[in-house]
Amino acid sequence: MPVNPDAVGRSYGPGDTYEVTRAKIREFAEAVDARGRSHFDVDVAREYGYADLVAPTTFAVVIAQRAEFDVIVDPEVGVDFSKVVHAEEKFTHHRPLTAGDEISTVIHIDSIKQRAGISMVSTRAELTDAQGASVATVVSTLAVREDA
Repeated sequence: MPVNPDAVGRSYGPGDTYEVTRAKIREFAEAVDARGRSHFDVDVAREYGYADLVAPTTFAVVIAQRAEFDVIVDPEVGVDFSKVVHAEEKFTHHRPLTAGDEISTVIHIDSIKQRAGISMVSTRAELTDAQGASVATVVSTLAVREDA
């Protein structure tokens, strides 16, 4: 069964605030082999003008995917997670994520297109800081295989 195209335009959130910590930045940097010293050493990050450790640019996906979960579990959207393949991710950064940030996220379903037994679900996660300022926009496309 295809994903429900009537779900386009739905928004979710903001949900729980995500706290960016030094430990999370360091773990992510190690996982993606980002070796910049500003991801690990506070003094180096401050020398570069950051308030604290700076996250690798793709760190925003951690926060966006947490919010995207609301789309996946909504039965009215109809995503079967066992049939999901992550197809694409695009980042627009308005400022770097740094340790100490408290991030809220609103996720939007921007499009759902069916083709050749696959539903392509495009979401947009808007990440904002505690003051409501935009931090990043993460656009994601999920390929959801339909039942045979």
